[in-house]
Amino acid sequence: MAKYLLDTNICIYIKKHRPIEVLNKFKTLMVGDAVISQITWGELVYGAYKSQYTQKVLQELEELVRLIPVLPLTDEVGIHYGQIRATLSQQGQLIGANDLWIAAHARASSLILVSNNTSEFARVENLQLENWVSLS
Repeated sequence: MAKYLLDTNICIYIKKHRPIEVLNKFKTLMVGDAVISQITWGELVYGAYKSQYTQKVLQELEELVRLIPVLPLTDEVGIHYGQIRATLSQQGQLIGANDLWIAAHARASSLILVSNNTSEFARVENLQLENWVSLS
């Protein structure tokens, strides 16, 4: 059963094999311990299509999702999204649109969100958050 939901930046670090702290932590996991959101998958594919090496990057992403499966969205994710967006909007602390969805997906699924963008995600109440880049 999955424990971690990996943000886009963490997936890119794993793909590039750096920083080493991220790769070392990832290597301690079993297949299935980490998943990515459909939103993260979309961001990664978008990056591939922006690349001058689109087909190569798409192939690398297919290999990545063999190790890190894509977690489908559920109705519960939408409920968490609405709650998070309303709260942050009332506080004048909105985060990026895709980050809202990724945070909602992690919280609704009771997963620890792993990101190097902790300053934004820390604004989301009751979101479990880790930054593998800062591990030593």
